[in-house]
Amino acid sequence: MNSGPARPILYRRSVLLGLCLAALVPLAGGALDRKTAAEITDISRIPADPAGQPDLPGAKRSDPDQPARKEVEQPGAAIEDGPGTEAEVPLRFTFPSAAAPPISAWRPALYPVPWALTPFDHFYFLRPIQADEVNWPNADYRYGGVFFEDVVHTGVDIPARSGTPVLAAASGKVTWAGYGLYSGYYDEADPYGIAVLIRHDFGYQGVRLYTVYAHLSQVDVVKGQRVEAGSIIGLSGETGKTTGPHLHFEVRQEVDGFFSTYNPELWLVPPQGWGVVAGRVMNTGGLKLKGQLVQLRSLTSGQVWKAFTYGGGNTHEDPNYRENVVISDLPAGRYAVKINYLGKNYSLEVEVQPGLVTYFTFRGRSGYTSEPLRLPGGDFNPLASP
Repeated sequence: MNSGPARPILYRRSVLLGLCLAALVPLAGGALDRKTAAEITDISRIPADPAGQPDLPGAKRSDPDQPARKEVEQPGAAIEDGPGTEAEVPLRFTFPSAAAPPISAWRPALYPVPWALTPFDHFYFLRPIQADEVNWPNADYRYGGVFFEDVVHTGVDIPARSGTPVLAAASGKVTWAGYGLYSGYYDEADPYGIAVLIRHDFGYQGVRLYTVYAHLSQVDVVKGQRVEAGSIIGLSGETGKTTGPHLHFEVRQEVDGFFSTYNPELWLVPPQGWGVVAGRVMNTGGLKLKGQLVQLRSLTSGQVWKAFTYGGGNTHEDPNYRENVVISDLPAGRYAVKINYLGKNYSLEVEVQPGLVTYFTFRGRSGYTSEPLRLPGGDFNPLASP
């Protein structure tokens, strides 16, 4: 993928014009996308049949016994029983019908990789789908979401029609290609379907990095093959445990049997002039809330982005941010963060800066707090709890 200067921004006015211009846009260049990153579908927590939701393996979570509650909680918030404790309602995310995609969308070119303006950041990976297609995470299927009651999403889903070329996010060596990534042996019933695993030529704080590309319709690489960033490794599809074509993308570190996944939205390079918001959302006692709705509203355009905090299971916080919610691909500017905790709304104004992560913390009835980031260092242990 081209990681050079930004190209002129174009609008897709018609299918014919889009087809003509797509051939002129470099893989990481400006944007003829079908759908804006700001298009977010509401997520509700009401009982419903979850048919039609993509699903991937994750650790099962046992709900703790819930003691008598002194307060009535709002949906999406954990109930606080005292300092450092919380009882939870079972997580169930249900998705309404998606709105029709816009006719045209605007997105700038990506920053070159690696991109890290602060010691806390690590935007090391290009988008695994080229720029003339939708190449950003589906907001309804973010990292840490809970689907089918007990399965936590270990990556992000990128909408992609069957047969869309899938690209290596960085250079490295193919260590798996085909069926059986989850089980470790050839198995056409494997939930990842046809998948590719790449061990990259670099790591983070001394730990090797891997990326996963799942639900492919075919692979164009073999185990042991070296690949370069932006090279085609296969075609998207809907093999494995999924109900529609898309690309499931993961970022892993070489610990805990390759199942130490991290939020890809903190690793995929943002578009030029855009940034990311990460937050650590806790109850008053300091325990992270699961399934808590977080909203961002642009104070310029009024556009709203939504995300839920991680549902636990096989998810891991970034060693620096210790986050449990991330929203990426945000145009730079002023935003209002809104959280409803135990029936009360809490708001905070933040500024998203180009190419950077904006960080906030929330601690229950104490509202938004100022907590220092953990400086990167040699004591890094990606599986340790703070």
